[in-house]
Amino acid sequence: MKPRTDAAETPFENIKIDGGPVGLSDLWKPLGFTILFSSASFAGAAIWQYENMRAKAIALVKKPVGWMDGRIHRVKKWGKWRQEMNSWWNGLTEGQRIFFPLCFANLLVFVAWRIPRLQGTMVRYFCSNPASRTLCWPMFLSTFSHYSAFHLFANMYVLHSFSSGAVAALSKEQFLALYLSAGVISSFSSYLFKVVTSQPGLSLGASGAIMAILAYVCTKFPDTKLSIIFLPFFTFPAGTAIKVIMGLDAAGILLRWKFFDHAAHLGGAAFGM
Repeated sequence: MKPRTDAAETPFENIKIDGGPVGLSDLWKPLGFTILFSSASFAGAAIWQYENMRAKAIALVKKPVGWMDGRIHRVKKWGKWRQEMNSWWNGLTEGQRIFFPLCFANLLVFVAWRIPRLQGTMVRYFCSNPASRTLCWPMFLSTFSHYSAFHLFANMYVLHSFSSGAVAALSKEQFLALYLSAGVISSFSSYLFKVVTSQPGLSLGASGAIMAILAYVCTKFPDTKLSIIFLPFFTFPAGTAIKVIMGLDAAGILLRWKFFDHAAHLGGAAFGM
């Protein structure tokens, strides 16, 4: 979910929210940022993937063979706690190893929202707002921003559910590039919709990026059976699920529903497909 908060409804009564008329010409800078950020993300992912493959190849060449292999043991971590943590981490899937750092970053931002002294900074940099004086970096930072605990839990639950499958299909490097790029692209989609419809407001949340992951998995594996957390006995194909979700977001745009940022959802989903 990527909720919208109109300026008049913000929970921060003593914080000035940037507003005023915004035209399409004001979106050239965010568009350039979106293109550069996404290009850099995938270029960085390609380099990271190459270096990881190179390191694995070198390690394979240097791997001891024969009788020497049995004499070389992994160095144990000092301390029982470190050994347990190391064992836990090594037991995770690659998708889970990507998920937990992302979740931790979201938790840090959630805690920052609870610090009154930081709220002005949080509204300026961790909420996307096309009328703000700071347009570009909030498109990225708002992807890690959640004000309510339920919003954070819902998004992290969905991300955890789909991260392992997506990483297995994409690789961890390409997954991260897709996730981060989708966050910025969904924010730009939100900007564009708000400017065209003259509907100002703040948006925050990871749902635009998560929608890209969800759309990728559902289109690549359309026959996979999904279920709802509170209705585990009711299953449905992934291909049907993404069509219904995108249909609801399209209806939200047409009917001008304001609770969620439906334009951001659709932008992320379209990019993931």
